[in-house]
Amino acid sequence: MDESELLPIRSFLQQTVPFDELPQPLLEQCCRAIGIGYYSKSMKAVPLDSANPMLYIVRSGAFEVRDAEGELLDRLGEGDCFGFPSLLSGEEISNKVLILEDGLVYHVPPALFDTLRLECRSFDRFFNRAYAKRLRHQGRFRARDLTTTSRISTLMTHEPVSVDHRLCITDAAKLMRKHRVSSVLVLDNHKLVGILTDRDLRNRVLAEGLTGNEAVFQAMTRQPVYIDAQALVFEAMLLMSEHNIHHLPVMEREQPVGMITSTDILRSQASQPLLLIGEIERQKDLQSLISVSRQIPLLLQNLISADARAEEIGRVLTSVTDALTRRLIQLHQALLGEAPMAFCWLAFGSQGRQDQAACSDQDNGLLLAEEPDEHARGYFKALAKGVCAGLNECGYVYCPGDIMAQNPNWCLSLASWQQKFASWVNTPEPKALMHASIFFDMRSVYGPDSLFDALQDKVLAQTKDKDIFLAALTGNALSESPPLGFFRQFVLDRDGSEVKGMDLKHRGSALINDIARVYALATGIKEVNTAKRIRALMESKLLSRKDALNLADAHEFIAHMRLANQGRQFEQGQGISNFLMPQALSSLMRHQLRDAFKVVHDAQAALRLKFTRSF
Repeated sequence: MDESELLPIRSFLQQTVPFDELPQPLLEQCCRAIGIGYYSKSMKAVPLDSANPMLYIVRSGAFEVRDAEGELLDRLGEGDCFGFPSLLSGEEISNKVLILEDGLVYHVPPALFDTLRLECRSFDRFFNRAYAKRLRHQGRFRARDLTTTSRISTLMTHEPVSVDHRLCITDAAKLMRKHRVSSVLVLDNHKLVGILTDRDLRNRVLAEGLTGNEAVFQAMTRQPVYIDAQALVFEAMLLMSEHNIHHLPVMEREQPVGMITSTDILRSQASQPLLLIGEIERQKDLQSLISVSRQIPLLLQNLISADARAEEIGRVLTSVTDALTRRLIQLHQALLGEAPMAFCWLAFGSQGRQDQAACSDQDNGLLLAEEPDEHARGYFKALAKGVCAGLNECGYVYCPGDIMAQNPNWCLSLASWQQKFASWVNTPEPKALMHASIFFDMRSVYGPDSLFDALQDKVLAQTKDKDIFLAALTGNALSESPPLGFFRQFVLDRDGSEVKGMDLKHRGSALINDIARVYALATGIKEVNTAKRIRALMESKLLSRKDALNLADAHEFIAHMRLANQGRQFEQGQGISNFLMPQALSSLMRHQLRDAFKVVHDAQAALRLKFTRSF
């Protein structure tokens, strides 16, 4: 290639991770050896050859990677790479790369890829991490060790205590006591030169008979081992073990930005789902449950950082909520005594669907086996009030609409609940339809299955083929639309003069929940979880395979975007919300989000045609 051909390649790679880390001679070697391929959307897929594997770098266009079963593994745009798993593992290529938009792709030969990895440690580390991430995607239905797949940035202390290297040791120790930390970073002209820990104070000050008036640099650990903010927690654990240390400064662009300790890692292990649920079940009082529940936000951050699917995250968080609810019921029953009759604690809304996210409030009720007498009413009133108050203190705030078991309207016998649902189905007034979006997504969290089944079976028998109710429910489901305007531009919600962004919950995920609910109630499907409802509709051929898979992909993608955005908000110390600004997305992500909203729009149109054409 002549210089005019090399210039655009060099310019692109210099701004593309991890090629921007290559020393200049390696970058030049890479630019001269690169091949160029053009892939048209009409080709459907990139032709990959196991006998001739390469690293592919997307210069332009859009692609998606799917496994042999057609499961989506990744979506790729400008600057992304594919082909590296087979180069790293030596295994045959099994994934397919589909072409979403015409694209230009650079080809890196395997020998050159090996050279770049060998000569540049950061380049090698980047692709090893990318490969690990791909493996996590492929194993996403298997249990994960969330501690090892989390990022350092989700656990570290973001504002570490630091001191000047000339400060006296006694003043540094007082600062450690004031901030209740076991270490401080030592800086010289804003550069990290050491770390002073409790162990240093013991071994290098007290044991050596120093007075404490000496400068910190005389007692600190010099040239401390440190770690990058984007490294995995697993790597921090390895470093701590290898060097027998308990504190790691966290660096970003050669500047200290945080601190992670072995205690932070132990605390994160406690926030793994099974360990957290086990800890909940062992607590003996409300205060200890409140303390344990403070780990739930960290669990959510770990799940997001581990690239878990939105469907998985919803199930895991809901399992924790269920465990917390059951333990609160058990603790209050220990105080109140045995219940006067069989009962079920009902979860409605997002907990019922098992798709909880951040900021979930309560939607619950009590199902009693019989009409309660005065004694039974008093017992269940006390139980419901105690459990709802406990959930509120554990972070699940009271329902603004008062849809809670402590409200006598939602603490009813089986016969009364059946009558209540019958009135909503037979007289679909606006308030009844509002209730339908909450109460018809119900699940029993505690109590005999037979009692809950008696209610659910009756409800489904009432809604099946009930044309007037289904038409009204459809109309209610179509009252909101995806945030797409003319020319497929995003429509942003405003709060007065303030632009809040796209509401990914109410104008995204909730619309798909509504669509799946109408179909499920129309056909008597017992599943409550939206993804499972869609699968059941596909299996029963009520939705075509193509429409069902598109709707399921849109549901997962929008929910994932919502959770990822909430994860960023949490990390940046912002208030958690469902609103996303389009500017925060890459062009590829905006394109994919528009496609997802278009799927929802088309599904709404099909719903309208099926259930309202006679009205």
